[in-house]
Amino acid sequence: MSTAKPSPVLQAVNLHRRCPVRQGLFKPPATVQALSGVSFDLHAGQTLAVVGESGCGKSTLARLLTLIETPDEGHLLIDGQDTRQADATTLRRQVQIVFQNPYSSLNPRQTVGDALMEPLLVHGMADAAQREDAARQMLRQVGLRDEHFGRWPHMFSGGQRQRVAIARALMLRPRVLILDEPVSALDVSIRAQVLNLLQDLQQQMGVAYVFISHDLSVVRHMAHEVLVMYLGKVVEQGARDAVFTNPQHPYTQALLSATPTVDASARRQRVLLKGELPSPLHPPSGCAFHGRCPVAVPACSQRTPALAPWAGQRVACDVVRG
Repeated sequence: MSTAKPSPVLQAVNLHRRCPVRQGLFKPPATVQALSGVSFDLHAGQTLAVVGESGCGKSTLARLLTLIETPDEGHLLIDGQDTRQADATTLRRQVQIVFQNPYSSLNPRQTVGDALMEPLLVHGMADAAQREDAARQMLRQVGLRDEHFGRWPHMFSGGQRQRVAIARALMLRPRVLILDEPVSALDVSIRAQVLNLLQDLQQQMGVAYVFISHDLSVVRHMAHEVLVMYLGKVVEQGARDAVFTNPQHPYTQALLSATPTVDASARRQRVLLKGELPSPLHPPSGCAFHGRCPVAVPACSQRTPALAPWAGQRVACDVVRG
């Protein structure tokens, strides 16, 4: 007897986000299409990695997923509840975020214990003694000790501060954690420790991760599924191993070819892209990548490719799909 597949804890359906941009005193504001048609399903205990160059829409997507902003089109569902119709306060408890910089994400005027108890206090959860017990337990769970409870943020190293930030994000027992470049500001020697901690916490708590990063070596270590974005659109989407071993879109191939590796057998022929990332204020016609693409044909400037199944992934490239 077959069992039904569990419902996703986070579901994005055709998300669009347009942002007005001021151009000057005597010019009308312009509009940037920051996100265009992003869709995915994320299940409990799984990690979705979002990768791409700066300006591709990763941070905008993070703001939508954490309900800081609302989509102009499309739907975002958390545990099957549409964020436009359900109580936003309740849903915000289910999605928390860990920011990139551990040095600026903690209040220097709060002890670590106060920082961990604050989410419970704001949401009216538990009494003072229970909040303290929960905070001390979470400290131990992220590899810190009880004696750290009363210390101030400036007394910690960068790696320890990021552990505190992770603990604070998990205090409400969210279903989804948004990890926005969580190790890029840390020393190389500390990164592996924090990444291993995140994997251990995921196994223990069943929390789902949206892992935003430009470091593809880290993505390969963490992700179950990969979403490759370019100028607000998804150009390739698929399982981690499929994307890394058999990338289909020329942009994905270029990103992977630029990733350093000590394994000579895993090195790829370098794919060099022409020019710079286009301005999101004036995106190219047709496929947004055609001006830099090594396999572009004249028709690429005339039509916008749809994201469609191909070779085990979903790819937005008419040339690749023939």
